[in-house]
Amino acid sequence: MPGTRGLRCGQEPPDPPPRGTLVVDTIRDDRVGEFRGVAGPYWSLRPAQGGAEWEVDPAYVRLATPIERLRAENARCNARSEGRFL
Repeated sequence: MPGTRGLRCGQEPPDPPPRGTLVVDTIRDDRVGEFRGVAGPYWSLRPAQGGAEWEVDPAYVRLATPIERLRAENARCNARSEGRFL
């Protein structure tokens, strides 16, 4: 079932990706975000087009697919052209 994967008992969380990597938060309807860093047991993500960061359990994060990266980059370019990019 989408959005319900998690760590099994005794399983280690994944290593964090490099800062700026586009990842998908599967718990929030496959929301794409840019990895910003680690905050305690959580990962901080930020929308690619700018906006407020949110935290997510790394067990519910996967790397963005090529089409998800393309859509996020397009949204970033559109936001920048409209002066909304932070």
